[in-house]
Amino acid sequence: MLINMGYKKTESYDEDIVNKMKNHYSDILDFVGEDKTRDGLIKTPERASKAMQYLTHGYELDPVEILKSALFDEEYNEMVIVKDIELYSLCEHHILPFFGKAHIAYIPNGKIVGLSKIPRIVDVFARRLQVQERLTSEILECIDETLKPMGVAVVIEAAHMCMMMRGVQKQNSVTTTSAFRGEFKNVETRNEFLTLIQAKLR
Repeated sequence: MLINMGYKKTESYDEDIVNKMKNHYSDILDFVGEDKTRDGLIKTPERASKAMQYLTHGYELDPVEILKSALFDEEYNEMVIVKDIELYSLCEHHILPFFGKAHIAYIPNGKIVGLSKIPRIVDVFARRLQVQERLTSEILECIDETLKPMGVAVVIEAAHMCMMMRGVQKQNSVTTTSAFRGEFKNVETRNEFLTLIQAKLR
């Protein structure tokens, strides 16, 4: 149920792309042996086309500009951590979802960034066809090159439907990737970060 709270939720799609993609989804329904004219599937090609546009809208966004829009001069030079950032992406090998959490830290070097921008850049890179390894490094590189901090750390934990639904079919496996730059190459600093992202502070 939608409640009027003084705003309107809107979604916009490139109708030309929707129309082109839905023809392909319609063909896929034929190829798998479905009856695309039955009630539950009549609008599926259009819905699938819009879903794919949304799930890959990160190609249209510039993560550097997102970070630059909220940079502030600040002499704080201790670790800043944003952890348990939910992420949802599509594996580029099978176009099946993988999902999990990202934990990100940086040590400012004269500039800090608005905290909401860090989850936003996770979304920008996640909403593209991805592999977890590249997603991890792209987030790190973006923060490092834009903020120029003393150090950056990124850890991603994710479950991959391509491992759970097909292939090896292991339901409880989780893939962890990490990337460290600058001060986080120091074992003591890195261990502090890893300890903090595992701690339950609330």
